[in-house]
Amino acid sequence: MSPLVILLWVSNICFDTLGQVAFKFAAIAPNNRDGWYYWLDLAKNKWIWIGVTSYIAEFLLWLAFLTLVPLSQGVLLASFNIITIMLVGRIIFKELLTSYRLIGMLLITAGVVFVGMS
Repeated sequence: MSPLVILLWVSNICFDTLGQVAFKFAAIAPNNRDGWYYWLDLAKNKWIWIGVTSYIAEFLLWLAFLTLVPLSQGVLLASFNIITIMLVGRIIFKELLTSYRLIGMLLITAGVVFVGMS
């Protein structure tokens, strides 16, 4: 893979992970969970807008990435974001990494390595 492809891939994963984390922060932040008040609180939350902005950036990076790699390879490489999201969820939100999740992470990593080598 060329340095540009790697840069686009890593940037895509970073923005996707940031978007997921921002949406999680936005989802747990509102105190009022009743009807429209929840959605109004959500719309005023900075994290929701960080998430939306991150997803727009991720979308543009994804398009640039796909111009340089075959779709089948791109989708497999993009699955690595599952690992980064799980690790960040563990670090920031103290979510559990069960043995099944760890095995899944190892299998995804192996798949990304194999795809990256081809």
